Amino acid sequence: MLSRLQISNYAIINELSTGFTKGLNIITGETGAGKSILAGALGLILGDRADSTVLLDKTRKCIVEGIFIGHDDEEVKAMFAELDIEAEQEIILRREISNNGKSRAFINDTPVNLGQLQKLASRLVDLHRQFDTLQLGEDHFQLQILDALAGHGSLRKEYSTIYSRFIKARQMAEQLHARRLEALKEYDYHQYLYTELEEAGFKTGELEQLEAELNLLSHSEQVSTAMANAEGMLDGGEDSIGRALKQVVQWLDSVEKFHAGVQPLAARLRSAQIDIKDISSELSQLSASIQMDEKRQDEVNERLSVGYKLLKKHNVSDTEALLKVKSHLQERINGVLDLDEEIKIADKALAQLDASARSLAADLTKGRKKIIPDFEKHLTVLLARVGMPNARLKVIVEPVNIGPSGADAVDFLFDANKSTRFESLKKVASGGELSRLLLCVKTMVAGSVQMPVLIFDEIDTGISGEAARQVGILMKEMGKNHQLLSITHQPQIAAKADNHFFVFKKEVDGAMRTQMRQLNAQERVEAIARMMSGEKPTQAALENAKELMEAAG
Repeated sequence: MLSRLQISNYAIINELSTGFTKGLNIITGETGAGKSILAGALGLILGDRADSTVLLDKTRKCIVEGIFIGHDDEEVKAMFAELDIEAEQEIILRREISNNGKSRAFINDTPVNLGQLQKLASRLVDLHRQFDTLQLGEDHFQLQILDALAGHGSLRKEYSTIYSRFIKARQMAEQLHARRLEALKEYDYHQYLYTELEEAGFKTGELEQLEAELNLLSHSEQVSTAMANAEGMLDGGEDSIGRALKQVVQWLDSVEKFHAGVQPLAARLRSAQIDIKDISSELSQLSASIQMDEKRQDEVNERLSVGYKLLKKHNVSDTEALLKVKSHLQERINGVLDLDEEIKIADKALAQLDASARSLAADLTKGRKKIIPDFEKHLTVLLARVGMPNARLKVIVEPVNIGPSGADAVDFLFDANKSTRFESLKKVASGGELSRLLLCVKTMVAGSVQMPVLIFDEIDTGISGEAARQVGILMKEMGKNHQLLSITHQPQIAAKADNHFFVFKKEVDGAMRTQMRQLNAQERVEAIARMMSGEKPTQAALENAKELMEAAG
């Protein structure tokens, strides 16, 4: 319930604060008094866009605030949790517009963006304006009507959950299939490259080892000769280093008894003798192992040729890098195989969700079709009450692929004159007919589901007399279980009010300003009488106004 509306610095409203109660709250006033301005200000806290032109005083902000109480709605609680705002019994929506046109939105004093404000406000308020009748011709709105009347609240929520999961699963499956298709374009080539490397079978460091071996084989004779010469020079003949060193040691041994410093030097030379013999022996062994092997040299050359081609092909410089290329190719190939398994799992999950969504969609279709006869019958009765006795509505439901609302395409067909020629509602119904039709529909829906505050902004334009009276009766009936705010020009509707508010202009500091106040019983009689006969109502008009109010109870 909207308990209070506060408006500051908006259009010709300087400061306005008014409270509303349960039931049917009627707002009346003279043409130009500011009723539409009031509706415009209310639209701001519902998420309508605005700019600095709405500011009365350009030196200060425009502020519109609505206070709502007693709204026990699970979806509202979920929104508060999503916004990380503590849910309270009192919900305050506020818009602030500065002189530079920038707008700020608040929920319980917590800053939010306009989309978040709109989402919450749509659960708190249903603002029904003349141009809103256009939505009656929209497929999704028509489906909402059928679902509300069929009591599909929990079923629709369950379907929405499954459908959302289905869409995500379908997107994932499509992405996996696209990835596989792209991967398959290169799979054969990658497999060829991998097989080539696998058949080559190079081991870690092999090419570097082969290069060293080829270098030795290519210079084996030179190396062997050099080693033989070195061996002979060290310990191989009369003039070898080893024999000369032996002679030196003998000379030193002969004189060490005469000088203490000679003995250590002789010991060092004897150690050098041992090293030279060892080196000579190892040179002999190495020389014996080196042979001129043309066959092996050809084998190494051939192996290196294969390796060099692969290095060049993959633009790498050593065996280790080549093996990394091979490993990467193996991962790419295995990735395609792993992707096949991933796709298999994704397709299975998608099929299960598709089946679940179609099953729930079928339940929705069944419930919608079941409610249609009673809906059409009851609506015909209500249309007659609001001055459209010859109007008929036919609901057509056609199967379509599953979507956000199920697997149905719905169309409301309208015949205003019992011509039996039903055509799409959006094509044949006039604005006044649509307005009354939407009121009748909301009356039916209000009896089936919990609805937010219902605000009607001059939807009674174009009707009068008995039709207007019946519209007032319908609003009165809805007001028993819902809070309604209605801006009206019709005395028949104003007479049904549980609470009557009057909008008027008053001169303040030399300027006209819009104000609003709640009327007492006598003031209501006078206001309704003026609506019927003008500024100075006759006695007959006053009596007529009393009768209208008494008839409304």
